[in-house]
Amino acid sequence: MLFCPAKRVNTVLKRFTIIAFTHKHLELEDVGKLHLDDTVQAERLRIVKASLDIDELMYVSTCNRVEFFIVSGRPINSEFVTQFFDVFAPHWSAETTRKIVNSAEIFTGRDAINHSFRVASSLDSMVIGEREIITQVRNAYETSKEIGLTGDFIRLVVKHTVETAKQVYTDTDIAKNPVSVVSLAYRQLIKLNVKLNARILVIGAGKTNGAITKFLYKHGYSDFTVFNRTLTKAALMAAELDGISNALTDLPKYNKGFDVIITCTASNHHIITKDIYSTLVGNDSAKKVVIDLAIPNDFDQSIINEFPVHLIQVSSLKEIAQENIKIREKELVRCNAIIEQHIEEFNLAQRKRKLEVALTKVPQTVKEIHQKALSEVFAKDIAKLDKSSKEVLDKVLAYVEKKYISVPMKMAREILIENE
Repeated sequence: MLFCPAKRVNTVLKRFTIIAFTHKHLELEDVGKLHLDDTVQAERLRIVKASLDIDELMYVSTCNRVEFFIVSGRPINSEFVTQFFDVFAPHWSAETTRKIVNSAEIFTGRDAINHSFRVASSLDSMVIGEREIITQVRNAYETSKEIGLTGDFIRLVVKHTVETAKQVYTDTDIAKNPVSVVSLAYRQLIKLNVKLNARILVIGAGKTNGAITKFLYKHGYSDFTVFNRTLTKAALMAAELDGISNALTDLPKYNKGFDVIITCTASNHHIITKDIYSTLVGNDSAKKVVIDLAIPNDFDQSIINEFPVHLIQVSSLKEIAQENIKIREKELVRCNAIIEQHIEEFNLAQRKRKLEVALTKVPQTVKEIHQKALSEVFAKDIAKLDKSSKEVLDKVLAYVEKKYISVPMKMAREILIENE
């Protein structure tokens, strides 16, 4: 387990931690084990939150990373992370849990904020400058919020994370001529001299396959057959590609041949098994191309021991992606400067928010004092006043009450800003 050394943090920030699992310290196949299907995500994460006394929780899952944003009063150490995954994945073996726990990166306080900003700005991505990550973070927050996992602090973190990433993309050239996983996969097809009339089977109608097929269609590829669990989604994608749609259940008996398979589903098991591939390829002995962008893999890699296959997967694109980092090295300095500025702005914003929450009690307390003065402390004296005097007194007390509410809140904010 990798603990990232934290700088001095305030009492609010030190309760915030990010546990990250990425391509840097874990094989992508193992990162895939952390992926939760939409059907079980809500239940599983609610159980984790309740079992470990977590105040706020957000779950982020992309093709090469899974991260957990946590707000908790408990220390996030090896023992906590082990308990976390005992609940998160009770079906794992002790060996698997130990391997996952040992590969975790732990960011706390200011370092967690810095990490969140860098992730959304794609500076920590396998492909630097790919804008898709900002949408993935925002969607992850919306999903976690709907499930009832997040609260005010993570809301503030995500708000500033998105704002930071937007400025990085706008004010620097980090995303200029972006090299995405999609374009990297396309380059591999060109290198393999895949003809424009190639028969392409598309398995899965999600965003990743949508992006790569639109890219291929734009560049002249025209023969697409789409398979998806939900036939309506397959039909929508096929319509955009002038292709044919099928239910995923039809894949095992499809025998019309193919040249390229592009697959990316959220399945936790292999979609393309040896038996299914054997049916798909039939008697065709030509070497096929399989682009598997799923985590975990949709394609059973043991197939390449029996059939001629050129396999392109996320892990095989890593080396190419390193070239992308070199191209953008000069922009990283500017990006880091923007992130540092936003960290300071976040620090002030969350202090202000903490103050606002604390001061929400002031109006009610002042009103209670007001009412007690009228109904108890000075009740007998007030009873002796005539109607006109009572009206004046009410106006005076209302004025004083208003000032007692607004003045201390304004002074507190000014003091906070001066101290910063």
